[in-house]
Amino acid sequence: MTSPTNDLSPANRRGPAHRAAAPKKAHWLRELVIVVVVAVGVAVLLRAFVVQTFSIPSGSMTPTLDIGDRIVVDKLAYDLHGVGRGDIAVFARPPGEDCAGAPVSDLVKRVIGLPGETISLSGNGYVLINGKRLDETWLPASAQGTTYPGPSGTPYSLTHPYKIPANHYFMMGDNRGDSCDSRFWGPIPKSLIVGKVDLRIWPLSRFHFF
Repeated sequence: MTSPTNDLSPANRRGPAHRAAAPKKAHWLRELVIVVVVAVGVAVLLRAFVVQTFSIPSGSMTPTLDIGDRIVVDKLAYDLHGVGRGDIAVFARPPGEDCAGAPVSDLVKRVIGLPGETISLSGNGYVLINGKRLDETWLPASAQGTTYPGPSGTPYSLTHPYKIPANHYFMMGDNRGDSCDSRFWGPIPKSLIVGKVDLRIWPLSRFHFF
């Protein structure tokens, strides 16, 4: 005689509700994977074409940017408008850059001279643009009048007035006494500029929009 089925066995007690849970779980996992993939894709696109964060490796921009500060760079800024004097910009390492220390792939400096301008220095450490003193409001009082020529022997050291070529920009660090910049390796072409520094996000105590 065949034994009756034990309807209270674990397999049979699960019922229709439990059996429906498996497809729902699989559907939820698929949605999660899609969301993660899309999020990663958006992050990659943003980093490649819109914004990117950088860490400051040297003291050439102090006191504006200190070593270890993290900044956000707008990579579309100069596709929408021109490069402005006083902007802080990140750019790829120029071919002529050969300063002391470990080489880095990107540098951050301030835009001082624009294409076609003649840049020079006064006898008391001030920057002149087309013969007129540049009002560098971004520098603290202690840094005013501290800009001196780079190594002699190049036209862009500012030992003598220098006319900036078309589509090139003369870059300097805010820490003029300790910045290897265009006075050492010349102006940079616009094609090297990665983007404009818009924001310092770290440390939080120095959070700042530029």
